[in-house]
Amino acid sequence: MSTSTETHILTTPGGGPTLRSPIDWKFPIVYGVLALVTLLLFGLFGGTGGKSTTFSFAAGTDLFGIPPLTVSAMATTVAVGIVLVAMAAVATWLAVKREKIGIWFPILFGVLFLFAFLTWAGAGNGHIPLTPLLAGALALSVPLIFGAMCGLVGERSGVINIAIEGQLLAGAFLAAVVASAVKNPYAGLIAAPFAGALVAVVLSFFAIRYWVDQIIIGVVLNVLVVGVTSFLFSTVLTQNPELWNARQALPVIPIPLLGDIPVLGPVLFRQSILVYIMYVVVAVLYVALFHSKWGLRTRAIGEHPKAADTVGIPVNRNRVINVLIAGAIAGLGGAFFTVGSGLAFGKEMSAGQGFIALAAMILGKWNPLGAVFAALLFGFARNLGNTLSTMGTPVPGDLLLMLPYIVTIFAVAGFVGRVRAPAANGKAYAKQ
Repeated sequence: MSTSTETHILTTPGGGPTLRSPIDWKFPIVYGVLALVTLLLFGLFGGTGGKSTTFSFAAGTDLFGIPPLTVSAMATTVAVGIVLVAMAAVATWLAVKREKIGIWFPILFGVLFLFAFLTWAGAGNGHIPLTPLLAGALALSVPLIFGAMCGLVGERSGVINIAIEGQLLAGAFLAAVVASAVKNPYAGLIAAPFAGALVAVVLSFFAIRYWVDQIIIGVVLNVLVVGVTSFLFSTVLTQNPELWNARQALPVIPIPLLGDIPVLGPVLFRQSILVYIMYVVVAVLYVALFHSKWGLRTRAIGEHPKAADTVGIPVNRNRVINVLIAGAIAGLGGAFFTVGSGLAFGKEMSAGQGFIALAAMILGKWNPLGAVFAALLFGFARNLGNTLSTMGTPVPGDLLLMLPYIVTIFAVAGFVGRVRAPAANGKAYAKQ
């Protein structure tokens, strides 16, 4: 039996042959490897004998306190490893029977594996602060979520947007400049979407009007924005930073009562207005995309533009509008790097987040909620690396810094299952 897929020929009751679907060994192998890593590397041979790990939950302003949880590192990781081995065996059995696994299975497996990993990594190294870990993960996910929503709107309309990186950077730049000049972070927040939309104007002009290859124009726009912002940073912002590049931070706005709920309160409801806008954008996009006339038209021009044109939908006009909307969303995400984080603008401070946002969109299968969960996964991986690297864990620091990019590679390499982009994605349309 090979690790690749196998197709079996069976005989029907009438005597004719029929093909059964191939066995997909990908996930059983992944589950098996991770289960053995947990049992052996984290548990039996993890060097955690006699050590314990403490998980802390509560913050000082919570409605009620949750006592810290202290566990024996070796006993816990071994127990979790045995459970994961059993789950891997179940996944293998279901794969042989060609039965699908519910979404709860990989989620549960991932949570248990993460718990074992944190138990092993934190053994004898103080405590694992879960609330700051989750809050930091959400913060680092904000530009990714905005970027993923930008790519989703564009690609659902049939336009590939590689320029998300440039739109994030443009939003960060204009937000910093306007907020610094006006001495008001909210002014920068209002200005940021216009920067992203301006980049989107150029993208739509060349990609939709003149049929320039959408991948090429996206890459060119990224380089252009990096060049323009770097030039202005070196010649204008650094010469008079008090006027053009002073730090202006959006204040935290806690929501009464909700912000005092242990763990969830500090993570979700003690945020700036930018994060609350992100909640609204995701909810509105999900409802609009699947339950509105706009969403129906958007999906139509992304899947079958000729059919949409036949029933009177102006394909290219809708594509232009949607690309501009998407650019404005990305510009909001760029504001997080400056006014959202209380930082001054720096060269190339988006640092590849636009490309990770594209991976989150693919991992989320062009669905707003799926893209949000994928972006949160990337943000959590990054913040986990930052947190553990400061604790003196046995994991190499360079490996921890690589975590979000490793997750990205596995995501786009097909470990999310079969994904299909909109059929007309990247294809220019000419009215017949």
